[in-house]
Amino acid sequence: MTVETFSSVTDLAARLEAGEFSSEELTRHYLKRAHSFTGLNAFITIDEDRALSEAEAADALRARGEATRVTGIPIAHKDVFCTKGLLTTCGSKMLGNWVAPYDATVVARLGSAGVVTLGKANMDEFAMGSSNENSHFGAVANPWETDRVPGGSSGGSASLVAAGLAPAATGTDTGGSIRQPAAFCGLTGMKPTYGRVSRYGMVAFASSLDQGGLFAHTAADIALLLPYMAGFDPKDSTSSPTTDDWLDACRREPLAPAEGLTIGLPKEYFDGLGVPAAAVDAARRALESAGFRFREVSLPHTAAAIPAYYIIAGAEASTNLSRYDGVRFGHRCGNPESLDDLYERSRSEGFGTEVKRRILTGTYALSVGYFDAYYLKAQKIRRLIQEDFLAAFADVDLLLTPTTPNVAFEHGAHADDPVTMYQQDIFTVPASLSGLPAVSVPCGFHEGLPLGMQLIGPHFAEQNVLRTAEAYQRLTGWHLEHPEGF
Repeated sequence: MTVETFSSVTDLAARLEAGEFSSEELTRHYLKRAHSFTGLNAFITIDEDRALSEAEAADALRARGEATRVTGIPIAHKDVFCTKGLLTTCGSKMLGNWVAPYDATVVARLGSAGVVTLGKANMDEFAMGSSNENSHFGAVANPWETDRVPGGSSGGSASLVAAGLAPAATGTDTGGSIRQPAAFCGLTGMKPTYGRVSRYGMVAFASSLDQGGLFAHTAADIALLLPYMAGFDPKDSTSSPTTDDWLDACRREPLAPAEGLTIGLPKEYFDGLGVPAAAVDAARRALESAGFRFREVSLPHTAAAIPAYYIIAGAEASTNLSRYDGVRFGHRCGNPESLDDLYERSRSEGFGTEVKRRILTGTYALSVGYFDAYYLKAQKIRRLIQEDFLAAFADVDLLLTPTTPNVAFEHGAHADDPVTMYQQDIFTVPASLSGLPAVSVPCGFHEGLPLGMQLIGPHFAEQNVLRTAEAYQRLTGWHLEHPEGF
């Protein structure tokens, strides 16, 4: 058996089908790599026994002729997805010893398709962060330069795929937590339309924004895996009941070629931007050569997205995290003197600094006398941002933007400046507030570090987003570059 370390999921699936190796052999290959590069701190939990058991079951499915297109593919799950019988920590001391009694819908659906779980990926605590420096289990390193951050909050997922410790991984994206790490680590990362993927069993941060998605090396890989985790779920009232023939088709055949579409360039995303804008402009020229058309558009309320997002997300977080009280589950302080003492010390000990900051600001925004001034106004701005996108999509099929304002920064660079840290998501937050599908694709390098471009589509336009990303990857080779030493 010979497995190329950075093989795409589509390539591995084809070779599994051809019988070149078994799922057990493939899983052992990635488990060995996961144990060999623990210095990245990308995994919180590696479950070798579970992975090999699932690989054996996948091989049995294939032997019976019951395999899907993804049966036997090993992946990692962000540690925000509940996994039955396996630690689900959310990167927090609060859940540091919690073993979920059930599988999240994403985990269950991929498992039913024969996908193998290698383990759980490190993350910013409760998905709150843009650098993966906020985990109770320690910061994650970027394999391109280990003194740099991998992005957040799904930094563990991005780091381990970029280092070839798994061919793909799940993540969640609330304000950019898949797309920003994908850009920093040179990967393809997608946030689907809000409601496309069930949130059941995905521990909540901000319920009107959270959405599950994927990291992989190519857009075709995401198109292969996404249909097996998407779709309506009666356990999640926000999941979409929309029937999508494209998702069904992707379960049976490869991603169809893209046609020449009209792509908008939002001027607000390029004003005053240097290197990332130049890389995206080069991507535009490559797509133009393939028949795509471009025009400038405007999203005038873009600058208001960050403050609106952090008010809304903080308010929802303060509500969602109120369940962690030291009574039913999670961290419990020792020898409480009263109920108030139990609550106060359990939460003070169990939550990290960034989580506390967002709970406090969210609670403030929802408090009597400030609700109208902050939370209600933020929701009105959210509506204006959504209307900006709807107006733009009346004239174009997709939007092309930079994913981040810069390359991955050094560990600790913004640790004492939360506002600067929040600004790292300036190009990803607007699509999250609007519930739109978006993908980040590698589009170049600056001083040896990856750059990413973002394609945003109308609601449920994952097909055009991924087909255009795949067309770009056929024209270029940025997604084929990988960090040295792995």
